[in-house]
Amino acid sequence: MAIRRNCLLLIVVLIVVWGSQCGDAFGTFGFDVHHRYSDPVKGILDLDGLPEKGSMEYYSAMAHRDQFIRRHGGRRLADTVDSSPLTFDGGNDTYRISGLGFLHYANVSVGTPSLSYLVALDTGSDLFWLPCDCTSCVRGLVLGSGQKIDFNIYSPNTSSTSMTVPCNSTMCGQQRRQCSTTRKACAYQVVYLSSNTSSTGILVEDTLHLITDDSPLKDVDAQITLGCGIIQTGTFLEGAAPNGLFGLGMDAISVPSVLASRGLAANSFSMCFGPDGLGRIVFGDKGTSDQGETPFNIGQLHPTYNISVTQITVEKNVTDLNFNAIFDSGTSFTYLNDPIYTVISEKFNSATKDKRHPPDSSLPFEYCYDLSANQTTISVPDVNLTMEGGTQFYITDPIIVTSVQGGGYVYCLGVVKSEDINIIGLNIGSDEMVSMNEMAEIVLSFEDKNLPIHHIPGPEGVRGRNSDNTLIKEKLGWAPTMKLKDGLRFTYFWIKEQIEKEKAQGIDLSIYGSSKVVGTQAPVQLGSLRAADGKE
Repeated sequence: MAIRRNCLLLIVVLIVVWGSQCGDAFGTFGFDVHHRYSDPVKGILDLDGLPEKGSMEYYSAMAHRDQFIRRHGGRRLADTVDSSPLTFDGGNDTYRISGLGFLHYANVSVGTPSLSYLVALDTGSDLFWLPCDCTSCVRGLVLGSGQKIDFNIYSPNTSSTSMTVPCNSTMCGQQRRQCSTTRKACAYQVVYLSSNTSSTGILVEDTLHLITDDSPLKDVDAQITLGCGIIQTGTFLEGAAPNGLFGLGMDAISVPSVLASRGLAANSFSMCFGPDGLGRIVFGDKGTSDQGETPFNIGQLHPTYNISVTQITVEKNVTDLNFNAIFDSGTSFTYLNDPIYTVISEKFNSATKDKRHPPDSSLPFEYCYDLSANQTTISVPDVNLTMEGGTQFYITDPIIVTSVQGGGYVYCLGVVKSEDINIIGLNIGSDEMVSMNEMAEIVLSFEDKNLPIHHIPGPEGVRGRNSDNTLIKEKLGWAPTMKLKDGLRFTYFWIKEQIEKEKAQGIDLSIYGSSKVVGTQAPVQLGSLRAADGKE
């Protein structure tokens, strides 16, 4: 569903990439994908040991990190009743953390007494697991400032509401799970397609803490099944989902399925993602009567959020091309195989006026274009997909801007060639919102809808999406010729260039601090080009 949201326009640039996601449920649940001011998140965008954001190494690392999680089985359906909306007790703002793999994160509270965990949301997998009495896991992060953030590590022994799932449980009999004789519990292992990436442990039941999202507030505790992750490997030790993964797939073990089977939420959920990284997820949201719909292609052995695309349109060039693709939040980019990849890439290339960048093995993207030093605008071809049933999925600014070796910048079509499956990012173009309609009807829907977003207070005098460049001119003595998105894009480049030049000359940079300009290396991508009016 396309969302058009009011974004405050000032100077600090925030980002989004092509990625992907996936849902089930009586009632409506909402939860906080990530609370901006919680301790695990403060300063987290400046983590030691990660490639510089916007660099070739950064995007290569993101492409290498991308994963598609194997899953099997089916989701349990339930009848729908009305009840109060619910949210995690930490709030319901959503937040994307670029330094942790560009995934969307949630603060969830589990156990008695409750502890908070920073988990990545993944529509491409089913199991909700937490690092637990672990011998191989990430226990904390070191920020660029040197500050260390310690994660909570789950332990069934310290939660009075925790119970191990026995070997004779019906849940243990699914997905070829086996019995751990040493722990006398149902064992699991989830293997990811990323190299040597997995989570291994035992299944437990414990309490997920929710509250009603209306007045009066009421605590709602849901008993759910989760993985006690004793051993994590691969990308889980390298930055992605370091404190747990919240599976939203179609298997009966996923949290949405468990909530539905226990009569706590309707058999549906929606996910919203915005250009500033904020959003919301709601269990039980069935959308509206005027929404577009397209059916899921449900496989018997491997059910996923798989849809059919019937046409690709670049500018006014329409190509009939039927293919299936999966919406999956566990990847950072969009992956397409041939002939789809070649069709969309070559048509994009034909419609692009800028000079193509020479082949560069350090970039994961094949179709990139040089930006000149004095260039003030980018003419990005319009791209949209037609879903089965005729629903249009519009992609705004399907590009990624990054620096290259030797200096300068390029913008690239943010699609990576796949050798097997097609994966479409739910935050394509950053203005798209995907809602999972009632699973009993098996539809994926898109609709125009405003999404409430919390803004960070900024400098006095600039408010609203129609802000001009007056404050920029006043503070810096320079302003871009373009306003709004294009103006911000090149304001970023200009500011970065000036900071680098003046720093090299030993010039006082206090003017940048006073005008809230941040000399960040963050790339400008996908219509998420937004100057935050804050103190990021």
